[in-house]
Amino acid sequence: MDAGDTKIDLAELDAVRVYALPMRTKFRGLCVRQGILLSGPTGWGEFCAFEDYSDTESVPWLAAALEACAGDWPEPVRDKIPVNCTVPAVTPDKAYEIAATSGCSTAKVKVAEPEQDPGEDIERVSAVRDALGSCGAVRVDANAAWDVDDAAARIKELDRAAHGLEYVEQPCASVDELAAVRRRVDVRIAADESIRRAEDPLRVAVAEAADVAVLKAAPLGGVHRALQVAEACGLPCVVSSAVESSVGLSAQLALAGALPELPFACGLGTVSLLDGDVVADSLVPSGGNLLVPRQAPEPAPARVAAATPSARTQRRWLDRLRRVHALL
Repeated sequence: MDAGDTKIDLAELDAVRVYALPMRTKFRGLCVRQGILLSGPTGWGEFCAFEDYSDTESVPWLAAALEACAGDWPEPVRDKIPVNCTVPAVTPDKAYEIAATSGCSTAKVKVAEPEQDPGEDIERVSAVRDALGSCGAVRVDANAAWDVDDAAARIKELDRAAHGLEYVEQPCASVDELAAVRRRVDVRIAADESIRRAEDPLRVAVAEAADVAVLKAAPLGGVHRALQVAEACGLPCVVSSAVESSVGLSAQLALAGALPELPFACGLGTVSLLDGDVVADSLVPSGGNLLVPRQAPEPAPARVAAATPSARTQRRWLDRLRRVHALL
């Protein structure tokens, strides 16, 4: 079933639960991750579009949640997914600890935080390289923070600090900027926001703006729709989470499990960024891998109750759910 074909009335859902989970470390500007758990005919889904997304931009996120609730996922072609550890904008010592204890051979390091200077990024990346050793892979994510000139300069510095970066994720905001940076550096460029927030996700490939496509099932409208984007863009793909609970993360794993090829570790070991979860057995990596689920895990009532936010926050999310659903 294509996510775009999934339209069920909210009254048909068996359960609707708003959650709020604290972040262990500030990540993407967030201190708390919030969303809604939805139970439908075939299982559970999660609607957790970031709050800077408009109602219109949030429509694919809800389509993805309803796909999990009332549709099906494609058959996987692999049973486990190699994942990277995620290193927030922390001190070098903490970065080393995260990478060294993760069990992963690949690390994605957040850089270009507004309150930090470039030297802190260099120290963090260098610490992660020390933790992983020469055989590990280090990638960085700038979340579109740089202009073209800054990106070209910073990437060269970080590449030296890492003794070779695997790739740089979304160094600039626009497709044209990505293409310009790609012409000026020898490091692979990966596109994330330029795909998931674009009216035409395929323009990145046509403009020769990236070497790698970072896919997230939720903002692309579900697992089936994300597979269509992967096929059409013709780029090597990495599946990354949107820092969901284990319920939403399971859809990202379903996408990674169904991709015909998976040349890079995926950014799916992110439940560790949350201080808690809504399921009893969280989807956390073992030996640097996550298993591909056939459906989302069922939330544990006690965990959901512990993660239930204030009545005001619940009303805000439920109002948002109704508005976005009306646009489906």
